[in-house]
Amino acid sequence: MSYLEKSQALQAMIGQGQSLEALEQFYHEDVVVIDGGSEPRNGKEAQKQAILGWMGMVKEVHGGGVNSITADESNGITMVESWIETTFQDGSRVKMEEVAVQKWDGDKIIHERFYHNMPSG
Repeated sequence: MSYLEKSQALQAMIGQGQSLEALEQFYHEDVVVIDGGSEPRNGKEAQKQAILGWMGMVKEVHGGGVNSITADESNGITMVESWIETTFQDGSRVKMEEVAVQKWDGDKIIHERFYHNMPSG
């Protein structure tokens, strides 16, 4: 399976609400995730806790999708441009856009960095 195909499979699982299952299947135990300007999350368990925290903040998802996915097969890097529109528990509704850059080690993501277009208040 190419890196592009792996990334597409990962995004398909996320789109079907299977984020935790996707984490188990596609992320290395020692993954490092950098999300915007926050401190790096080190390890799969730290990323799992971040996903659970996100899920706890979301009241409703109104839509989401992938705009584009590309891969540098020779260097094991994929990039995904995606969006999600949600209502949070506090009632605020936002549409967020992001790009994820993923470095793969074989079949698992070892490093991921997110770049966000966060809406202003």
